[in-house]
Amino acid sequence: MNAIALPPPGADSPRPVQAARDRLIRMDEVERLTALKKSTIYANLRVKGGFPRPLRLSARAVAWRESEVLAWCDERTRVGDANV
Repeated sequence: MNAIALPPPGADSPRPVQAARDRLIRMDEVERLTALKKSTIYANLRVKGGFPRPLRLSARAVAWRESEVLAWCDERTRVGDANV
């Protein structure tokens, strides 16, 4: 659960500030979380809605939002449980 931190009294911004940010994770951690290999992850990316899209960090680097990967894993678990 993400906590919302209120700004201190007298702060310029009346908007709440999100305390916890979504981590960006690289391929090795995506593989560990999903138990899939790189080739399978990229194959699932080619299918619409098959896997969360990565964010381009630079010309040769991408990363995924950890929350999106975990949500995908949860959804796959629910779908798999329904087919048993």
